[in-house]
Amino acid sequence: MKILVTGGAGFIGSNFIRMYLDRHPDDVVVNLDKLTYAGNLENLRDVEGDARYSFVKGDICDREAVDGVMPGCDAVVNFAAETHVDRSIGDPEGFLRTDIFGVHVLLESAREHGVGRFVQISTDEVYGPALGDPFPEDAPLNPRNPYSASKAGGEYLARSYFLTYGYPVIVTRGANNIGPNQYPEKALPLFTTNAIEGEPLPLYGSGEQERDYMHVLDHCAGVDLLLEKGEPGEIYNIGAGNHMRNIDMARFILRELGKSEDLIVHVRDREGHDFRYAIDSSKLRALGWSPEFDAEGAVRDAIRWYVANPAWWMPLKSGEYRDYYERMYRERLEEAGASG
Repeated sequence: MKILVTGGAGFIGSNFIRMYLDRHPDDVVVNLDKLTYAGNLENLRDVEGDARYSFVKGDICDREAVDGVMPGCDAVVNFAAETHVDRSIGDPEGFLRTDIFGVHVLLESAREHGVGRFVQISTDEVYGPALGDPFPEDAPLNPRNPYSASKAGGEYLARSYFLTYGYPVIVTRGANNIGPNQYPEKALPLFTTNAIEGEPLPLYGSGEQERDYMHVLDHCAGVDLLLEKGEPGEIYNIGAGNHMRNIDMARFILRELGKSEDLIVHVRDREGHDFRYAIDSSKLRALGWSPEFDAEGAVRDAIRWYVANPAWWMPLKSGEYRDYYERMYRERLEEAGASG
C-alpha cells in the first residue's frame, strides 16, 4: 500500500510515519508538508534514508502540489493543520485556510484520483467543554475558539463527501497529545523546557482545567487501526482517559525534574478557555484499540524525552518562538509579578 501523510513533519504526523513504517514493512509513505514553524524535518531524520519514505514540500491548499503527490496513493491521512488555540485567537484566518480550504483541496484531489480511503484527523475540542459524562461521537458539536471551529468545519466538509459522493472518509477526534517532538508552544513541552532552564511556568488561571493527556503513540496506533478496520462515513473518538488537571501536570513535571513549585506562576487566563475535555472511546476500543500509557506514564515519558534531547528543542526556543512567547506571556508574567 502507498499512503499520503500530510503534515508529516509535525508532531503527530512524524510519530505516525515512524510507527507506520515500522509496522508495515512492505508499504510506502509520502510525506507532504509545508514546513511551517511547527514542521521540522529533524523529526524524521532517522527515516529519511529509508527507500519506502519520501518527502515533498508543499501546501495542502495548493491544488497543483497536491495533485503532484496523489496519483497511485491508496489512502490519505490528513494531519496537516494549524493547531494551537492561542495562535488561532490572534490570527484566525490562517486556521480557516488550512483547516477547511486545505481539506477541500485534498478531498477533491483524492476523489478524482480514486484514492480508496481518506482519514481526516480532527480533535476532541470540537465538542466544547465537557461538564458531565464523556462525549460519544454523536454528541452535538460546540466549538468555542477559532481553532476548534476550523477543525469542526474541516470534518463537516469531509463527512459531506461521504454523504454526497459516497467517498470513503473516516473522521477521528483525538484528545490532547503529548510526547516526543512536540513544538514547545504547547503546555507540556513549554512547562518542561522552561523548568529545565529554571524559567517560570506560566499557568493559565487557576490551572484547574482538565485534559485527557494521551501519549502520541497511542493516538497513532488508533489511526493505524482505523486505516485497516474503520468504517467509511464513521467518526471515532481517540482518547486514553488520562485525565489530569493542568496544575497537577505542572507539579508532576517539577517533581520529576527536582524543581521547586515556586516556578509555577498563575497568569491571566486566555479568552474562551474550555475548562474540561472528555470523550468516550468505546467505539474504537471495540475494534481492538487500547492505550499503552496511563496519565503519569505518558507525562513521564514525554518529560524524559525533552530531558534527553535538548539539541532538538533548544534551537527552537529562539527566533519565531521567542517572539511568540514574548507576545503571549511577557505581559501576563509582569502582571503576575514574575519574569521569564
